[in-house]
Amino acid sequence: MSETGPRPAGRIADFDFDGLQAGEMPTSRIVRMELATTSCALRPPGLGDAQSLALQANNRKVWLNLRDALPHPYTVDDARRWIDSLKEQNPVAHFAIVVDGLAVGGIGLTIGSDIQRKSAEIGYWLGEDYWGRGIATDAVRCVSEYGFTELDLLRIFATPMSWNARSFRVLEKAGFQREGLLRSACVKDDKVVDMVMYSNVTGASDRSDRIVPD
Repeated sequence: MSETGPRPAGRIADFDFDGLQAGEMPTSRIVRMELATTSCALRPPGLGDAQSLALQANNRKVWLNLRDALPHPYTVDDARRWIDSLKEQNPVAHFAIVVDGLAVGGIGLTIGSDIQRKSAEIGYWLGEDYWGRGIATDAVRCVSEYGFTELDLLRIFATPMSWNARSFRVLEKAGFQREGLLRSACVKDDKVVDMVMYSNVTGASDRSDRIVPD
């Protein structure tokens, strides 16, 4: 599918279900998928993205706000390992953030299991060169919409570290609400750090089976 002109925020611009059987969920191996926003595109990363991802992720300011699963320094081989880990993702829930044809960040949903199977944690990062342009907000808003409409999620949450005011603003602009403080919730850079719980429950807002405490 091809389009001309700006793409509306949150639109699935290319979702090719060729080869899927009835009821089968898409994977990045067989699906060409792209979510479009006004400032960026979101798609599963390919090996051709490794160089640009490494260039943007190899930054202490980026690393300080992420889990240690993202190493520092960050190399092209690290990017390739991340890309390779997503080849069989099912459903598709992790994306590269693409600006002007370059992969400059990542965003994804980690879906819960068992009784929390309708809930997911959203995580994201963006290269410092692209901060302050509304890209992260657009990406969070778009992936959240995708999670609610395509993955049937009820709740999406995030737990930024208490020093990450920039991420607070991203989440709030994307429709998330602050729920509370998780005291001494993590250790980052050899420091004990509080985390802040944000959530978006748009997927549950009109459910007739939702139990609301008296």
